[in-house]
Amino acid sequence: MVYKLSSTLQAHSSDVRSVVSPTPRLLLSASRDTTAIVWTRPDEQSPFVISSTFMVSPRFVNAIAYLRPTKEAPEGYAVTGSQDAIINVYAIGSSSQDPVYTLLGHSDNVCSLDTTAGGVILSGSWDQTARVWKSFQSTHELKGHSGSVLAVLAINDEEYLTASADKTIKSWKENKALRTFSGHTDAVRDLALIPDLGFASCSNDGDIIMWTIKGDIMHTLSGHTSFVYSLTALPSGDIVSSGEDRSVRVWRDGECLQTIVHPAISVWTVSCMPNGDIVSGASDKRVRVFSESADRWASEGDLKACRINAYEENLAHHAVPSQTEGTVDHSNLPGGDALNTPGNKEGENKLIKTATGTVDAYTWAGGAWMRVGEVTGTTTTGSGEKKLYKGKEWDYVFEVDVQEGAPKLQLPYNANGETTPSSLNRISYTPLVENPYTAAQRFLSDNDLPPAYLDQIAHFIEQQTAGVRVGPASNEFVDPFTGKFPSDNSYDPGYLTLHWTGTSRYQSSASSVPTAGPPTTYQDPYTGGYQSPSSGGSAAPAAAAGSFSDPFTGASRYAPPGSSQPPHAVPATGKILPVKMTLPFRQSNVPAMRTKLLQLNEDIKSDLTLSVVAISKLELQSFERIFTFLQSASSGASTPALQWSDIDQVLQILSRWPESTQFPLIDVLRLVNIYCPDPTGAPPNSKIQMLDDLLAVAKWNEQAAAASGKSRDTNALLVLRALANCFHVSPNGAASGNGQWTSRLFPEMKKVSYEKLNKSQRVALATLLFNFSCVVLTQEVIAEAGQAHLELTLRVLREETSDSETMYRALVAFGNTLSTGKIAESTFPGILDGVASRFSEDRMKVLTTEIRALTKS
Repeated sequence: MVYKLSSTLQAHSSDVRSVVSPTPRLLLSASRDTTAIVWTRPDEQSPFVISSTFMVSPRFVNAIAYLRPTKEAPEGYAVTGSQDAIINVYAIGSSSQDPVYTLLGHSDNVCSLDTTAGGVILSGSWDQTARVWKSFQSTHELKGHSGSVLAVLAINDEEYLTASADKTIKSWKENKALRTFSGHTDAVRDLALIPDLGFASCSNDGDIIMWTIKGDIMHTLSGHTSFVYSLTALPSGDIVSSGEDRSVRVWRDGECLQTIVHPAISVWTVSCMPNGDIVSGASDKRVRVFSESADRWASEGDLKACRINAYEENLAHHAVPSQTEGTVDHSNLPGGDALNTPGNKEGENKLIKTATGTVDAYTWAGGAWMRVGEVTGTTTTGSGEKKLYKGKEWDYVFEVDVQEGAPKLQLPYNANGETTPSSLNRISYTPLVENPYTAAQRFLSDNDLPPAYLDQIAHFIEQQTAGVRVGPASNEFVDPFTGKFPSDNSYDPGYLTLHWTGTSRYQSSASSVPTAGPPTTYQDPYTGGYQSPSSGGSAAPAAAAGSFSDPFTGASRYAPPGSSQPPHAVPATGKILPVKMTLPFRQSNVPAMRTKLLQLNEDIKSDLTLSVVAISKLELQSFERIFTFLQSASSGASTPALQWSDIDQVLQILSRWPESTQFPLIDVLRLVNIYCPDPTGAPPNSKIQMLDDLLAVAKWNEQAAAASGKSRDTNALLVLRALANCFHVSPNGAASGNGQWTSRLFPEMKKVSYEKLNKSQRVALATLLFNFSCVVLTQEVIAEAGQAHLELTLRVLREETSDSETMYRALVAFGNTLSTGKIAESTFPGILDGVASRFSEDRMKVLTTEIRALTKS
């Protein structure tokens, strides 16, 4: 009998890193989304439902275990280990969502857990130690490994096994090391006890080794094509494994009986139930249950009702990165007729060249060839094997020669997968697909190199990894944090169609169908790594098609091989002005924003000198209401307006938090300004109050600009974006943001010397000018505000000498203002000649020609 899908459990919003299934009616899962979930069902034929969701930590939850029931917890305990080095113990079935015990002792990520029937907890950590906990107290610290302890296994209450990134396994009697087992050639990832036989281990080397308890190797199981992450033993004694090659594999007597391919790159974890069912957790955020028993297979009706039938469809449309298949030579690949020949063994892979010239990957599973998906980036060569650096896995580890005669430095980078936490991750969002600038910034920080190397290192990474891409075979942009694709490809006259290439750079399409400008990209204020596509297309100035740069941050990015340099973005129609719809900074990842804010608050609470300014429980309720609102509003749902009292709480906390931690608070206000421009209960001076508070953290004056630092620059950039979002004109012409407060806004903007602004700040300022110009087209504005806005726009037109995107947005703002017919070019002679002399792009020429025509009409 073969295993078939029984159910798919969907609730997590990020990778499922650990699962445990102590009974057929109870299942526990832990995720990078910072939560752990308890799933229950009344009997084996009923579907699992969520019984409890524990908000474990502001950081990744990487391990979960089940601890036997006690009088205090008759349903048992869920034990979690997370990236904040804390172990939490929750009573299952309790009405309280708080941990009943919190175990402190590790100094780094707790990545593995195990328990015994006697109530002992065993934990492993990146701090290179394991700990034994009895009665929820640390009794032993197991020291001896020279790398992260990635797996722990309790044989009984006093005997333990630990596995490490140092490639070894150690056996222990209480706190005494008895033996060291060597056999793997790379980091050892998991251990599983085989009753009456010994134990099994799996490794980044792709092998599974069967050991006796004394350390003799009995079998080596080979079949996985990449890292093997997790192991479990079935009641029958068969072994189940999972890994980076998208598969769960069932083994018996040294042979692979079945390969269960998943529509995900990483199958992080496997567990088995006492009834023999297999549970998996993967990078596609899902928990899956597979059964060998036909009466637990999902019926056709259930498949449709529960949408489980999407499993094979998703699998067939999954893109396979070329790294996992090595070098692909199209000329030697067989056609579809090769699928008529049965496979030689379970899990055998075959590449097939299709009639359209693409390459599909198939695997032999359950007596048939199953399409895994299309192989992307097939011109890329490489083994697909990850590299180990400081005990953690990476897609690449480059050697960088920074000084003649000095040792080469190692630069780790993940093109497709987890960004391994480093010292910078305490102040940054962690993307699932790493931004080259993130890796470059981390490399410079770790090696005390000057920031001037940033662009050079990032470009080096881009060149070395060009063409590497994971995901559906599409030319769309993939959000590296969420893995989602932008859905807004709305039509708007006058602008060239732009397609995202899978990076933060865009290229023009061959189509001449005009659309809205490209989605925006938000960079993590410290690492450059938090990016999300905009969900809304506005008829805003098109970005420079010939400038290989992020249209909002100006950061250079690469394009996949085969993409040509885009032509100049000449509008498809002969008329551009006036541009009536604003360009908001709409990009968002609300769960990530919430996680970051909570993480920073925990850091502040743990600092004795800062704890007094931490967010209180009462204030936290305001934030939860705001995050709930933003999550709903950003998805397009109709949502009642926020209360001003909640927004005021954000402003109060913004004024008291340290400068280096203010950026997520400003980012919350950026989104609030889009989705709730008129909060309920707002006083008449609410806009002025927000302006004052934002300017206070931006320190918008000459003296502050002269002393500008990283945190201050970041805050100033985000303030500009938040202010730009105050002005909005909808497709029906309704405008918001106009008012008395604008007479203070633009004079304040003039207080900073333009030459002190960096490129990202200049683009944001030009967007602010453009958005207000859209309001000028539809409403009467205060004369003082209009004059200051015009003066600031002219200042940008005169002083900008290098960034074409800043210039183009400011030029459109100027053209919009002229379109009102209330001013003439004669009041500022030579301004257009100056622009033409510094910027020769076709789009500039077209726009300046149209502006000149406006002044003569």
